[in-house]
Amino acid sequence: MAVTERPTADIAAGPETGDDLLIRETWNDWVRLRTLLVLRWLAILGQTVAVVIASFYLGLRVELGLCFLAIGASVLSNLVAMAVFPENHRLSDRDAMLTLLFDMAQLSFLLFLTGGLDNPFALLILAPVTISATALTMRSTLLLGATAIAMITALLFWNLPLTTAEGDTLELPEMFAAGFWCAIVIGIIFLSAYARRVALEGHTMSLALAATQMALAREQKLTDLGGVVAAAAHELGTPLATIKLVTTELFDELGDRDDLREDLTLIRDQADRCRDILRSMGRAGKDDKHMRLAPLGEVLREAAEPHSDRGIEILFQLEPAEGASPEQPVIHRKPEVIHGLRNLIQNAVDFARSRVWVEARWRGDRIAIRIVDDGAGFPPELLGRLGDPFLRRRRGEAGADRARPGYDGMGLGLFIAKTLLERTGARVSFANAADPFLAMEDRGDKSGAMVEVDWPWSEIARDPTAAAAPLGDNQPFPI
Repeated sequence: MAVTERPTADIAAGPETGDDLLIRETWNDWVRLRTLLVLRWLAILGQTVAVVIASFYLGLRVELGLCFLAIGASVLSNLVAMAVFPENHRLSDRDAMLTLLFDMAQLSFLLFLTGGLDNPFALLILAPVTISATALTMRSTLLLGATAIAMITALLFWNLPLTTAEGDTLELPEMFAAGFWCAIVIGIIFLSAYARRVALEGHTMSLALAATQMALAREQKLTDLGGVVAAAAHELGTPLATIKLVTTELFDELGDRDDLREDLTLIRDQADRCRDILRSMGRAGKDDKHMRLAPLGEVLREAAEPHSDRGIEILFQLEPAEGASPEQPVIHRKPEVIHGLRNLIQNAVDFARSRVWVEARWRGDRIAIRIVDDGAGFPPELLGRLGDPFLRRRRGEAGADRARPGYDGMGLGLFIAKTLLERTGARVSFANAADPFLAMEDRGDKSGAMVEVDWPWSEIARDPTAAAAPLGDNQPFPI
């Protein structure tokens, strides 16, 4: 069974890393200039207050002229940016990186004037790198991180020491200064990696949920369209039958009028053609009251139908648990159920050698479905991550790529299926039907991957006592 569907293949193509591709493709112009300007105004306010307090309240000798020159550079930069760009302007990766690099250089210059690493505010050098890790590409983050470490290292050796009004120098012992340097460097590396990981996971999850919503909306539209077509076929059935009946009677009455008989034959044939077209279009599904519920086996066959002619045999096995009613349960024919099961069956067919088994079993309080293929199975190292979006691939063997050229999935298919089915109350689990370390000839028929979907009866099936309840009138589709 596959980890994903084919549409995600383009995300993983190319020499760039998956993270950089996600950011470049979906986080392009993600940072607003206004956000960075507001942060810079806050930094300017804090720097001004710190310099004033240090000089006039604490009595430290500070190069006020140079300090206010550095602060003024930030003020001027903000004013120019506000004058040139609109408030809603968004920065590209390169522009945001240069903006953060300027802030880092300005802060480093202030730290140089105020004691270097003897200044406790040296810790603020972490801020630009952390912002870059959450919003920019890996290349920009590495550049800013390396620059921050270089600047901190330079400040360790070169700075203007802090001195009091009496001329005393305030400096940390060398061991403490070296420890502070180590703490900042470790903080740059750790915080940037941590922030990037969390931001990337949150963003990929948002993308995957958006894809899930789109898939569900598409399935709902197809279901609604099937209902419209079914209603049209029902409504047009009577006039088409009338046309055919009248043409048949006229055909018998015309006798030797061969020219008119040919026209009537054409009209009758076209009426039959209209009937066949409407019937074929109605196969997409019917969403009237009678088709919102269906036997379990019919729902499974509907989900598997698009993949029944791909050269893989799909076997259905439906049986009750011991002591359960032999009658198939009637379940809610929801778009989430059909699309989720269809994704799982598609992935099974994608990686099966010749057969896929779709098994259903029910008892008084549970309904369980198991989808098994006779392929190579899931790699054990990925079992714990299945169902997460944007996995690299299911199998690392070159054979997978040879069997399916051009396929490079990333887990979105299983994520969509799992999310949709869990919305209906199901519990989805992934496993291997056989030990993947065994040779193929030793595994038996059901040798591949196995997905189990388990529902509480009340979440998916109709209450048997409500079988005779009236359905009510069908409602028109909203236009």
